[in-house]
Amino acid sequence: MSVDSAALLTALQSVIDPNTGQDFVSTKALKNLSEQYGEVSFDVELGYPAKSQVEPLRAALVAAAKAVPGVENVSVNLSIKIAAHAVQRGVQLLPGVKNIIAVASGKGGVGKSTTAANLALALAAEGATVGILDADIYGPSQPMMMGLEGRPESHDGKTMEPLVNHGVQVISIGFLVNKDDAMVWRGPMATQALEQLLRQTNWKDLDYLIVDMPPGTGDIQLTLSQRVPLTGAVIVTTPQDIALLDARKGIKMFEKVGVPILGIVENMAVYCCPNCGHTEHIFGEDGGKKMAAEFEMDYLGALPLNMQIRVQADGGAPTVVAEPDGEIAGLYKAVARQLAVKVAKQAKDFSSKFPSIKISKDT
Repeated sequence: MSVDSAALLTALQSVIDPNTGQDFVSTKALKNLSEQYGEVSFDVELGYPAKSQVEPLRAALVAAAKAVPGVENVSVNLSIKIAAHAVQRGVQLLPGVKNIIAVASGKGGVGKSTTAANLALALAAEGATVGILDADIYGPSQPMMMGLEGRPESHDGKTMEPLVNHGVQVISIGFLVNKDDAMVWRGPMATQALEQLLRQTNWKDLDYLIVDMPPGTGDIQLTLSQRVPLTGAVIVTTPQDIALLDARKGIKMFEKVGVPILGIVENMAVYCCPNCGHTEHIFGEDGGKKMAAEFEMDYLGALPLNMQIRVQADGGAPTVVAEPDGEIAGLYKAVARQLAVKVAKQAKDFSSKFPSIKISKDT
């Protein structure tokens, strides 16, 4: 019995990607469809990491294809291919890094660093190669959160090797100074140190480099957002009015330098009592969601106020690795997937495909 090709495509088009809300046929993610004597095969290429969803998606596609009369067996090759995307004009790209994402906040104390660490670990858990640049020069916290200590090695005396834990590459000023020393540096010194950390680290084929930005919108933050080749930025805020006020300033700063805002993460959105189950919106309710709607930006998700998040980060094993199958880790992974989907929608970077032009003088 022959298989109706149109019916097969229609059936496959009924499977919706839960992360994009679109089907795989119209988005051309489904490729190389072939059918012979009831044997159907095709490829599906995701532009974002979603390792935890690969098998459910494969099963849904197989089921849809088998529902078509005449289809006996279905073979699906589902792969993840993360592309490099465009950055600000005139900013030097970084070798070995496809996409750089700034995680920023208008003020301190909103859980930006904890969110950055867990998002990096979530992207890695979903199948991406990830690094973290701890750009908080005056209060580096990634060494503790990522369970790392010691100094980076240098094989050539000019560049550094990132330290690695939980499958994530990390570099921080905290690896280069004593942890009890105060960084009494003026802005230009701090900015130069950060540029060296960024450009003199041997990042190894990163799909994403997460930059844990210093809090605020001062000279250091502005200079970094102008000099670091950013694919986009994520704003972390709590629902509290005073945090939202400062988050707006962060949004405006990135807008001024031409860095797209990939979305807003609302941290400490709700507290759930572990004893009685009562929930309380300690810092207000839906402030981040309302701000995202006001600025017409993506609301990437909300994270709870939970003591374990703090305890696990302080212990060097953030929630995503401490309880990988837990509810909160699931929230971080959902936010990370939405972030990666947003990146995948950005304009791609084609500079690596341009031919190099050499001018020679005839003699």
